[in-house]
Amino acid sequence: MFTEEIENLLTEKFKEEGFLDCFLVEIEQNGKHLGVFMDSDSPLSFDRCKEVSRIVEAFLDDKKYLGEDYLLEVSSPGIDRPLKFPRQFIKNIGRNIIVRYGTEERAEGVLTSADEEKITVSWEEIYKEDKKKIKKNMQVSIEYKLIHEAKIQIKL
Repeated sequence: MFTEEIENLLTEKFKEEGFLDCFLVEIEQNGKHLGVFMDSDSPLSFDRCKEVSRIVEAFLDDKKYLGEDYLLEVSSPGIDRPLKFPRQFIKNIGRNIIVRYGTEERAEGVLTSADEEKITVSWEEIYKEDKKKIKKNMQVSIEYKLIHEAKIQIKL
């Protein structure tokens, strides 16, 4: 499929100066709409997205895979999309997260650490014991292979 060609094109682009910390998250095609979602270890600038958009647009115009009229979207994955790669978790250390993992487990708290193998989510539980409020710090380490979905949460 032509999305593999775009992946290869972007893999080469991400070897260039100014794009070394960029990586492809996902390519979605729905009819004449193509979404290219990329991320980077540093903040992802509009200019980098614009340059990637021009490269993908030139490729599509040349190959005509989507015909003459199509809609191309190149952007960061956005807060509503699940995290997929260790680098995304590492970038988001310190943020609130909800993780569904294992058979039916769920962790909601702060992403306190992440490496290439696992993440750690921490939270505080409050309960009453002998008419006193007790606060207990909790945490769970979760291997990536056990994660079904992980999303950053924005606290209002």
